[in-house]
Amino acid sequence: MSDVRAQQRPEGASDAGPRWVTDGGLETDLIFHHGVDLPGFAAYPLLDSVDGRALLTDYYAGYARVSELAGANLLLETPTWRANPDWVVSLGGSPADVRRINLDSIVYLAGVAEMLAPSGRVLVSGSIGPRGDGYLASERGTAEEFADYHSSQIGAFAEGGADRVTAYTLTTVAEAVGVVLAARAQGVDVGVSFTVETDGTLPDGTPLGVAVDALWGQAAPDGFLVNCAHPHHIAEALSDDSWTTRVTGLRVNASRQSHAELDAAEVLDEGDLPDLVSEHERLARQLPNLDVVGGCCGTDARHVAALWGLAT
Repeated sequence: MSDVRAQQRPEGASDAGPRWVTDGGLETDLIFHHGVDLPGFAAYPLLDSVDGRALLTDYYAGYARVSELAGANLLLETPTWRANPDWVVSLGGSPADVRRINLDSIVYLAGVAEMLAPSGRVLVSGSIGPRGDGYLASERGTAEEFADYHSSQIGAFAEGGADRVTAYTLTTVAEAVGVVLAARAQGVDVGVSFTVETDGTLPDGTPLGVAVDALWGQAAPDGFLVNCAHPHHIAEALSDDSWTTRVTGLRVNASRQSHAELDAAEVLDEGDLPDLVSEHERLARQLPNLDVVGGCCGTDARHVAALWGLAT
């Protein structure tokens, strides 16, 4: 674990508290605050237009401001959570488009990082989503099959010079292992993030601690996060805390609603901000190696700023 933490800690930083700001709920922010239609919950098509890129750049700039105010470093994630082969094809593209989209996203975001030029360090990470829905553990396969599946997206990130790749909202151990294997084959650092239900288990029913131990037993990542769940839901998994030192990042939902409720919602639940902050602080105290803090569904720069102790 010391090697993982050393890779993530900024130069000259103390070991007290997280040091990397990352963004919030990109897709929910675009849909509900900017009125953007995102078929399939996919943000990557915005890269194909000048206006779309301008909107994305403004979005990332908000988190660069948070990092400056917090005196922290900045982890920028590409808008490619849905840019894997199945989703690209379902949205009208072809398998050949996967490389173009993901390579372009890294080049674009590296340019954004240079333009924003925050005073802290900046890492550009290629964002990967699950092969399936993200809320349902419906996609089955072996780790080797998932490694083969995700290799095209990860290969494009590696080709573009990504500092790392991170897979979010994973629902099974097999897919997490596959992502790590694919990243190792491409020679890039990799983070993986499970999501949990309101009871702290993965969507397939696996307790989070069991999933973490199984992941480390097969293919340990360089960073490990939990995302797309309220801090209270994640805390439900902490009855056995033997694995909590492995957690290096949190990207939480604003809402206490379940995945099923969020999926059916027609209005955005931005949550109770004081409750979110207090629950996040309580959870963070139990995660001694927490180093990356951002948000997920329902959050925007206001929520992330508050999680960093900044006035909003």
